[in-house]
Order: sequence, then structure tokens, then C-alpha cells
Amino acid sequence: MKKTLVLLSVLLAGSLHAAGKIAIDPAQREALDIRVESPQPVVSTWGMPFPAKVVVPNAQLRVVSALRAGLLEALLVAEGEEVVKGQPLAVIQSPQLLEQQRDYLTALTRLELSRAALKRDQQLHDEGIIAERRYLETRANNIQIKTRVEQHRQLLQLAGLGEGDLKILARERRLTSALKIRSPMDAVVLDQLATPGQQVDALEPIYKVGQLSPLWLEIHVPLDKLGTSANGTLVEVDEPEVGGRIITVGRMVHEKDQGILVRAQVDKGAELLRPGQFVQVRIAQAEEAGGFRIPRAALVRSAGKSWVFIAVTDGFSPTQVQMRSEERDHLIISGKLTSGDKLAISGTAALKSAWLENE
Repeated sequence: MKKTLVLLSVLLAGSLHAAGKIAIDPAQREALDIRVESPQPVVSTWGMPFPAKVVVPNAQLRVVSALRAGLLEALLVAEGEEVVKGQPLAVIQSPQLLEQQRDYLTALTRLELSRAALKRDQQLHDEGIIAERRYLETRANNIQIKTRVEQHRQLLQLAGLGEGDLKILARERRLTSALKIRSPMDAVVLDQLATPGQQVDALEPIYKVGQLSPLWLEIHVPLDKLGTSANGTLVEVDEPEVGGRIITVGRMVHEKDQGILVRAQVDKGAELLRPGQFVQVRIAQAEEAGGFRIPRAALVRSAGKSWVFIAVTDGFSPTQVQMRSEERDHLIISGKLTSGDKLAISGTAALKSAWLENE
């Protein structure tokens, strides 16, 4: 501190303070590391931070369930793993699957017999050997059996058998009780809801999977702080530094905290967030014209008032300003400024000392 004061005394010795001006030559400015920056006109400001929770959008969530009752033999993936659509996630030993395969193969056999009978009766009908009624009865029976085959086929598809599995079953006539549960989409495993060796019922959940881009921020905003928030309003996360836009402003006031649920969507930078994470979020608020955004270091206080130092010829001029609001790294001020002015954003302590000393 003593060295700094000595340096100031030497550098600023003989400096004049005429009409509020602090005379600083280029050499002194460089020695004191005084840097300048233009104030930025503002249209909106970042308000106070509100708590928010990171969640996966509903349309990007799926619960993977046991499609048939049975013994959960194996889990093939774990929480946090990325999976692709159709990838096996678990294996269930299901007696019901055996019954459905047997019924499907039986229906296929009857369909083959029905086709042969229909072909024979059509030929006999064309030759006038049998009555038309018999031919129509044979054809109706063939249609009925086709419907039954399709019904069993769809049940097996719902159980998790793919087109290739059904072709192999029809060709080789080999039954299996192993039912593979597959991923419904490209996703990340968010939660494991069952354990190997567990007896599961039909539709019992095994995994929860989801796509992690984009993500939602569910922000809890007090009703009296909602301000001009609307769909499309920008939001900013304090840490990590990502942003998004509001997509929904709730209409219901929560009884516990008298707050409104504001939902924002994060597209760019969603990979920096984690579902279930709690963060602090700021919402952009409309600002009256005439305000400027400046770094915090640019403002000094003296005698209960706020000041900035504007660069002028051969020095700086202290200018009084009014504080409007505060952001995380910046301040919003108003006063006799223009966007073309250059404000000191470093070395302001030295400028203030010289100013007060000359005063």
C-alpha cells in the first residue's frame, strides 16, 4: 500500500484538476494500468437469481417395461450408458412367451392347410364339381385363420420379437423362453428400476431412458417477481454459463411458496447440465431506455454518490451516474453518458485517490 501511494504521488505530482478534470498523461496511464471501455446501451437486464431444476422434456422420456411376466434373468446396461434404438437392455425368461410362440406356429400350420383346401375347392368350383356355397365357406375359413395368424403375430411383436425373430421362428419352429427387452430410441439410461433375479409382472418398469438435448429448466419465480417474463424471454444459468429461452409461463400459483413455475428450454450447451441438477437462473427483464451496462470495476462511490471516470483529452473527467440495477458481473447505470464515451475499467482506485486529493 505504501509503495502504491508513493507511486501515485510521483506519477500525479503536478497534475492539475481544473473543472473536475484529472490530468493523466499516456505514460502515467500505462504505469497505473488504466484501461478503458465503452458503456453498452441496454434493452434488457438480468434480474435476481431464482432456483431451478434441470429436467428432461416429457417427449424425450421413456419407461422401458417388462412386456411379459417372468424372471428377470439379466440386465445388459447400467445407469449413465448411452443406448441406441433396438439395442437389447434386459433378458426375461417368460413362460407366456412359449405359449404365444406355440399358438403362432399352430396358426401358421392351419393357415397352410387352409390355403391348400381353398386352392382345391376353387379348382373344383371352377370345374362345376362342387357348389359355390362350399367354396365360399372354405374361403371364409381361410380369411378367419389369416386373421388369427396376424393376431398372434402382433402379440409376439408386442412382446418384443422383431421381424427377423418371427421369420426364424416360422422357418426353424424352435421355441425360446428368453425375451429380450429393447431400447425404444437412441437415449441415455437415466435410472435402473429392477435387479437381476427379480420376478417381474407384465408392464413392470425396468429402466428409465431419455434424450438429453434439449433440456428444460423448471424455474420457481415468486409471483411479485415475475415481471415481463413471457414465452421467448432469455434466461441465463449462473453456473455453468449456459442460456435458453422461456417456453411456458405457468398459470397456477403454488400454494407453498406463492410462486409460478416458469419453464425454459436449453438447446445450446445442454450437455453441460445434468437431469435433476439444481441451478440458479436469471431471467431477462425489459429495461427503460437510457441505461448503460458497465463492468463493476468502472464504478466508484464517494460521498454517498456513484461516479465513473470518462476519458477526455489528457486525462479523465469524474461524472456522476445513477445506479439502476445489478447483474452478476455488470452494473446498469444511467447518466450523462453516450455509447461513444470511454470509461476507466481498471486503475479506478488510483484515479479516485488523485481526484479526492486534488479536491
